[in-house]
Amino acid sequence: MSQESNSAPATAKGLEGVIALETAICDIDGVKGTLIYGGYDIQDLAKNCTFEEVTYLLWNGVLPDAIQLAHLHRSLTAERILPPMVKEILEMTPEDADPMAVLRTGVSALALFDGEADDASTEANYRKAVRLTAQIPTILAHFDRRRNGLDPVPPLTDSSISHNFLTMLHGKEPGDAAEKTFDACLVLHAEHGLNASTFAGRVIGATLSDMYSAITGAIGGLKGPLHGGANIEVMKMLAQIDQEGADPKAWVLNKLQNKERIMGFGHRVYKTLDPRAAILQEMLAKLSSERGNTKWYDMSMVISETVLKEKGLHANVDFFSASVYGTLEIPSDLFTPIFGMSRISGWTAHLMEQWHDNRLIRPRAAYIGPRGLKTGR
Repeated sequence: MSQESNSAPATAKGLEGVIALETAICDIDGVKGTLIYGGYDIQDLAKNCTFEEVTYLLWNGVLPDAIQLAHLHRSLTAERILPPMVKEILEMTPEDADPMAVLRTGVSALALFDGEADDASTEANYRKAVRLTAQIPTILAHFDRRRNGLDPVPPLTDSSISHNFLTMLHGKEPGDAAEKTFDACLVLHAEHGLNASTFAGRVIGATLSDMYSAITGAIGGLKGPLHGGANIEVMKMLAQIDQEGADPKAWVLNKLQNKERIMGFGHRVYKTLDPRAAILQEMLAKLSSERGNTKWYDMSMVISETVLKEKGLHANVDFFSASVYGTLEIPSDLFTPIFGMSRISGWTAHLMEQWHDNRLIRPRAAYIGPRGLKTGR
């Protein structure tokens, strides 16, 4: 008897609670509110490690020593320049294009100019992970500069991913506080278990398709507002309250009374405070104070305290990341692409883990349609 004819197990809508595979990359305890990458608590990593160090950890299972980190740094900086034809594609992109669509298209186009695109060896896949991690920031900064009528800033040849991206985006070097805060944001968004985009990427990778195809699919998953787009909605909410000159508490209470959803609260996994949100809240307080602009922080604190009191819901990572990026003067429609710029480290780690012991991912569906129909012919 074929597997397809076996009786189906209990249905889990949205695959909630289903264990689909084993991983050594990340663990989330939604009850305790903990998140670890490769055995390290996220608070430890966000406070003490750079995004490059965390990327190495996700790819290799250990934190790098000084020599290994220096080698990764050289590899990343050497791959930041885009192929000329990919630049031409970005030049033809409409100024009002969705940046996530631009990122999806840019990553897909990179495959056309990578001689190792279809090389499935472990070594080639690692090199492709490096290229993607290095080139995605260039794609985003290039597009944003061009749509604003500005000349793109060439990638820096010797700086961190955070410093390089903020410089290419704003045309000037960031301050220490801005760079450190943004780098920590990348660490916090680098990996989060078998979320929708990661699972989409692993499903594609499990067919033995190439890394660029799998990452393009993952970006498509992240583009959805129920996954990566939530922080954009949070920023829209904050901007609306600010524009209306409304009292944040009264505004929220009115929305709740009308049974409208407040974006940035609750989480599919966490039943308590998202540990990433707590870190971002602390960083936002310091950044706002140093910049002499606490508007977004003050507003966010009132909203988060009101929702917690009225609905018992904690703020998630999207809620405070919106305020952090807003304080850093990053355009709100780049929030989700920056999410992808960070999550590329986790996506590629999962793909390399998938291919280490691959099995086609093939769940079943419980049929609920009619039976026994006749055409009458």
